[in-house]
Amino acid sequence: MYGRIRDDLAGELQSLREAGLYKAERIIESPQGAEIQVAGKKVLNFCANNYLGLSNHPRVIEGARKALDRWGYGLSSVRFICGTQGIHKELEARVSEFLGTDDTILYAACFDANGGVFEPFLDQDCALLTDSLNHASIIDGIRLCKATRVIVPHGDMEALDKHLRSEEVQKAKYRMIATDGVFSMDGDIARLDEICALARKHDALVMVDDCHSTGFLGKTGRGTHEHCDVMGEVDLITTTFGKALGGASGGCTSGRKELIEWLRQKSRPYLFSNSLAPTICGATLAALDLVTESTELRDRLEESTKSFRKQMTAAGFDIRPGEHPITPVHFGSFPDDAKLAQGMARDLLAEGIYVIGFSFPVVPKGQARIRVQVSAVHEREHLDRCVEAFAKVGKKHGVVK
Repeated sequence: MYGRIRDDLAGELQSLREAGLYKAERIIESPQGAEIQVAGKKVLNFCANNYLGLSNHPRVIEGARKALDRWGYGLSSVRFICGTQGIHKELEARVSEFLGTDDTILYAACFDANGGVFEPFLDQDCALLTDSLNHASIIDGIRLCKATRVIVPHGDMEALDKHLRSEEVQKAKYRMIATDGVFSMDGDIARLDEICALARKHDALVMVDDCHSTGFLGKTGRGTHEHCDVMGEVDLITTTFGKALGGASGGCTSGRKELIEWLRQKSRPYLFSNSLAPTICGATLAALDLVTESTELRDRLEESTKSFRKQMTAAGFDIRPGEHPITPVHFGSFPDDAKLAQGMARDLLAEGIYVIGFSFPVVPKGQARIRVQVSAVHEREHLDRCVEAFAKVGKKHGVVK
């Protein structure tokens, strides 16, 4: 049997390469930062989720080191058997305080948090309304529950209201609206104030994946719910420690007391996965210290994002208006958009700019792009060099004049 599947997959893999859809992995030979080393060459990194520049921050590294010395490397157990240490409870309390929620439950990754957040609450008598562009982890988590699923066109509040008013949804025992707080491929922010208003109107729960906003979106970096002025109204928030809060791994679900307590009893990725490594807990606690002591990093990120978006638009690139550091450069209007995105990324690397071309199935067919991500550790000269390289390579490929 292996011979048949080997030959089939070899053909499929070759097809991906020819279509420009094959995802090659570049080897980074240095710690994460604004500048990294790839294939012996120093380049500027503009595609990490290192929004606040904490991935290699000395205090974050020291937090991890202290936790390693105090609590050890790992627990070799799940939480309810012999896998809960004081540092786990400390981090859960700190995250709850930071997000303004009742309680928090830790997971190995936010992918696991999303995989385990729906099934414990929603059975065949319930209804779940999900944005059409929600993250793959939300999609997979929804597949695991038996609730009636309603896919709502992206950001369409009229459609959401209509579906909430439908007889099928109204008769449901529980109704839940699930959305990304920030949609990772475009950087657009969910209209969470309107979503929460509709949830109140139709007696629905609200679940938000805030991976691309926790730590820097909102006046004090609490996330989408702070940005949209609905703190205290969201029932469940899933988020990660693998982006702005240190950039390693780990995630959580935070929210209403009884909901979190029920997840501890029923959420399979929590019950059947090893406890979060103490080093991740210690590093995340240090990151939370940094983001609560001052808004300097998020303020710097906001200023740099505005400047970069303005420069790229002036250079003639197709940049969707927005305020998030995710700045997608779209190529959907060009033929062979996937190959174009790959070719642009390859030539940009030669110019010292590390970015990646995104194409199907990461984004819909015909919507290939390069997702540029600004970080608080990018200096003005870094931003200028990136724009100059994009302009040079863009002219070569006929993207800009």
